[in-house]
Amino acid sequence: MQSLYDVPAPAKLNLFLHITGRRADGYHLLQSVFMLIDWCDTLHFNVRADGQISREDLSWALPADDLVVRAARLLQHSTQCPLGVHIGVAKTIPAQAGMGGGSSDAASTLLALNRLWKLNLPLQTLARMGLSLGADVPFFLGGQHAWVEGIGEKLTPIALPQERFVVVKPDAGLQTQLIFSDPALKRDSETAIISGFAADAHGSLFSYGRNDLQAVAQRLCPGVTQALEWLTSQGLNGRMTGSGSAVFAQLLHGIDVSSAPGAWQVRLCSNLDVHPLVDWATSDRKMTV
Repeated sequence: MQSLYDVPAPAKLNLFLHITGRRADGYHLLQSVFMLIDWCDTLHFNVRADGQISREDLSWALPADDLVVRAARLLQHSTQCPLGVHIGVAKTIPAQAGMGGGSSDAASTLLALNRLWKLNLPLQTLARMGLSLGADVPFFLGGQHAWVEGIGEKLTPIALPQERFVVVKPDAGLQTQLIFSDPALKRDSETAIISGFAADAHGSLFSYGRNDLQAVAQRLCPGVTQALEWLTSQGLNGRMTGSGSAVFAQLLHGIDVSSAPGAWQVRLCSNLDVHPLVDWATSDRKMTV
């Protein structure tokens, strides 16, 4: 096998995001539910015999040393693989949205090259590599919706009912570091448990808790508030995903997408049953790395 085409990299939504503390090294401790949705980037891989790693941007220009390239180099270096790869990246997941697009691309790159280069590394090994690239990468490698703890590395697979959502990305983005470094960020939410997530949701798993990053994000980026207000005008209860600036709401009825500002990206999405590449690496499905 010399090529893999149309490899998907799905986005995620945070159903809630609580910050429960901060480690001595500055990393924040969190609890969240990460949900896979059908808004995907698409990657294409062609083996290079010369050992070089190259990338072609098929949608918009990406940083030269983005997570796709870094993931490929890490896997190549860690295994001393003599092969290289040319990667085509067709982006649709917006940047600075809190949807994990870059991390998902990195995870799909690790899974694809593990197969294309015939490395046969187990998922746990790939997850440890992924964590060094970013805290969200192990989730996308895990292949399922997950209850997430720690700095994002402790994953417990969970099942979620099939639902539809509207996802709104205002034109302005948000840098994660600006939010996490803000002195006004709430960092002392009470610790929750999975059974509480199910029991306290009262029939709607998609309205549990809150996003502790949202208040700071709304102050830094007025577009977040405007997008939330637009969802309210559509009769929906929205919240921000991740560190923003994208917001979302469970789609309970039809809405007028055309009434959103033209500079926004608005998409109707479904949650996935599992990641499309869920069986591309062997795993015991326990994903603490």
